[in-house]
Amino acid sequence: MKLEIISGPCSIESLPQFTSVVESLVALPQVSMIRCGVWKPRTMPGGFEGLGEEALLWIDEQKKAHPQLKFCCEVANARHVEATLNHSIDAVWIGARTTGSPFAVEEITEALRGCHLPVFVKNSPVPDIHVWIGALERCRKVGLTHIAAIHRGFDIYNNLGYRNNPLWEIPMELHRIMPDLPLICDPSHICGRREMIAQVSQTALDLHFDGLMIEVHPNPDLALTDARQQLSPAEFKALLERITIRTTDENNCETELQQQRRNIDEIDRQILELLAQRQKASQAIALIKKRANMTVFQPNRWNDLLNDHLRQAESLGLDPTYIKEIFEKIHTESVRRQEAAINNA
Repeated sequence: MKLEIISGPCSIESLPQFTSVVESLVALPQVSMIRCGVWKPRTMPGGFEGLGEEALLWIDEQKKAHPQLKFCCEVANARHVEATLNHSIDAVWIGARTTGSPFAVEEITEALRGCHLPVFVKNSPVPDIHVWIGALERCRKVGLTHIAAIHRGFDIYNNLGYRNNPLWEIPMELHRIMPDLPLICDPSHICGRREMIAQVSQTALDLHFDGLMIEVHPNPDLALTDARQQLSPAEFKALLERITIRTTDENNCETELQQQRRNIDEIDRQILELLAQRQKASQAIALIKKRANMTVFQPNRWNDLLNDHLRQAESLGLDPTYIKEIFEKIHTESVRRQEAAINNA
């Protein structure tokens, strides 16, 4: 498996800074593309927002010095696209905030119509796969053929120590829907802290991601943007040496794997049958509640039931958080079914 490794500074801050990081990355054969922050819109005004076209001139210089290297940068509007097409940019990406705006994505993709640059699309901060798919489809609509998705995590109420919670089930679902779409992980923006990046990178590879985008700075603590999540060149090199690329070849364990998969298939069939039985019981309960003039939702009963499930889960070695999520979904569907049964009775 050939990984797409994209690395470079969050922002191009100066010519010496950029030259230094390129020189460190050109020595690493795993690196396939240099990421370059040219425009950096910040949440709050007054911070460093990139050097714009001055930085593009420095990319031109590095391209001449290292013609084998490829460079990519973020674009957020048609003017950015026009500028990159006049310089040595080999690929562009649409940032998370931009992905969430269909008008902005439409403007960018129309500006890219007819060009052959690879386009990477980051997920929106909102955990809605349809927003992500919509941006990808807008790229396809204008005839762009070299498209990839970048998973950079989602901004939710409880990020569990991440800068952006990975919610791995969303990129996994995207891969199921669009199996031929390359999927790249951005652990820098998921983690927000450099000490977590190796672990998240390995998780992404274990989940069959096609590449990584990691921020690298010659002196991360002095970076003008995202200082805590950037790696030094030495740290980045150590990470590349540490991660393990998994195989998709099943030949070495085909018999054992097939047996266990058959076991899982049978267990899943039983789960579905039990869920169907539970649904019928819920509908029967709904009619009893209607005759007794009871509310569908019984908070005390639900609280006692959930606490009992969590105690059982812990005794069985199951993650209570995982079980809580499952039974909350089951309960929500049960309430919906009961309401429908009462209204239609």
